[in-house]
Amino acid sequence: MIVVEKAEISIEKEILKLLKERGELTVAFITRFLNEGGIECTRQKVEKTLEKMFIAGLVEFFYKNGNHRRHYRLVG
Repeated sequence: MIVVEKAEISIEKEILKLLKERGELTVAFITRFLNEGGIECTRQKVEKTLEKMFIAGLVEFFYKNGNHRRHYRLVG
């Protein structure tokens, strides 16, 4: 159980780093960049992590171009 929590923290830190470097991103791109960076994760895991980060007030989401895909960015 502790390993899962450490992995989650790592995913959160990497997502924050990606959003800081690249700006707004969709779940698909975040998942792709994490996997390319050597962090194995699924789209579902990224969505769950982003939902927790949204509740904590770290990220915000919005819809763009009417395609019904959430775009995430850092708050502020």
